[in-house]
Amino acid sequence: MKHLLSLHDITTEEFYQILDTAAKLKKELKAGIPHPILKGKSMAMIFTKSSTRTRVSFETGMFQLGGHALYLNGNDIQLGRGESIYDTANVLSRFVDGIMIRTFAHSDVEDLAKYGSVPVINGLTDLLHPCQALADFLTIREHKGRLEGLKFAYIGDGNNMAHSLMYAAAKAKMDIAVATPKGYECNAEVAENAKADAKKSGSNITITYDPVEAIKDADVVCTDTWTSMGQEAEKAERIKAFGDYQVNAKLFANAKGDAIFLHCLPAYRGYEVTEDIIDGPHSVIFDEAENRLHAQKAVMAILMAD
Repeated sequence: MKHLLSLHDITTEEFYQILDTAAKLKKELKAGIPHPILKGKSMAMIFTKSSTRTRVSFETGMFQLGGHALYLNGNDIQLGRGESIYDTANVLSRFVDGIMIRTFAHSDVEDLAKYGSVPVINGLTDLLHPCQALADFLTIREHKGRLEGLKFAYIGDGNNMAHSLMYAAAKAKMDIAVATPKGYECNAEVAENAKADAKKSGSNITITYDPVEAIKDADVVCTDTWTSMGQEAEKAERIKAFGDYQVNAKLFANAKGDAIFLHCLPAYRGYEVTEDIIDGPHSVIFDEAENRLHAQKAVMAILMAD
């Protein structure tokens, strides 16, 4: 594993290696055991999309691993002034030991990996969000004791989270059902790739317009904001389209009695999810948020350690 651009690119063994490493590092951190695996290493963090959780978790994680993270927003670097990704990738590769980027176009992440000579981590693109999916599945395993054989239900927009969750479920040998409104379906190529991965692992991917069908007997229920960054002009239209896809008590009653609820945050209570669900006994959203730190530390350690 040279980069983490997409969970589709890694094997089931590599997927579980990340989760096992994350669990080990989390246990050590809680026990006060230092793990300066990346002592003397540095990582450039490129942000053309603003962030709370991504920046804090990567920067803190790099510090805990003994390394140093450099925050670079679009105004700080020449990439934002028209410098090519080819030049940026080559120059940064001479300075740092790894690059994390949170941006819009997925092709930017792929080009950084193609032209640079250091590991590249996808911190989020409009197409995929692999680090969040890793944190989600680390959280599921902590609460359920396993991944294989469970059912995951995703209700909402066919966005980067839906895409990465399908890839993750396939690698984990977990069934997943995705319910989206018409016109807001998952990317067709991603869906086909995920189904191919699932066929290899023996899990099932169901894509439907019916949220009740998707959530029926689910062990895990997840949703995401209806209006992602850059879609603000569509907010009113999206609220209307997604009205029947709110995760509320009535819909959640179709899941298993011990189902857990996930949301990558930020959440908009009263829209994609009601307060009684996101703040109720099924919710594990803050465990999930914390696990961004541990999952990403595992990715950095695996990719950047000597």
